[in-house]
Amino acid sequence: MIKKPVVVQITAGTEDRPVALIVQMASQYESKIYLETENKRINAKSIMGMMTLRLVQGESLTVSAEGEDEERAAESLEKYLTGQTAS
Repeated sequence: MIKKPVVVQITAGTEDRPVALIVQMASQYESKIYLETENKRINAKSIMGMMTLRLVQGESLTVSAEGEDEERAAESLEKYLTGQTAS
């Protein structure tokens, strides 16, 4: 299992598009992927779960991934959330 602390740099707020992109990106990987805040652990492949997360720029969270492609999955989400180009 990989855990990466991330400070969100994308502007998401109440917009659906960034959340949909995260779900789409996470769904490309076999690994189980979660975004964790102080009081929530959300499956990054669940659009309904992710809609409840309400990402805020500057917020700290943890990307966790477990599975055969966990490193690539965690890195991809980390890059997207920090405003870098995901590979």
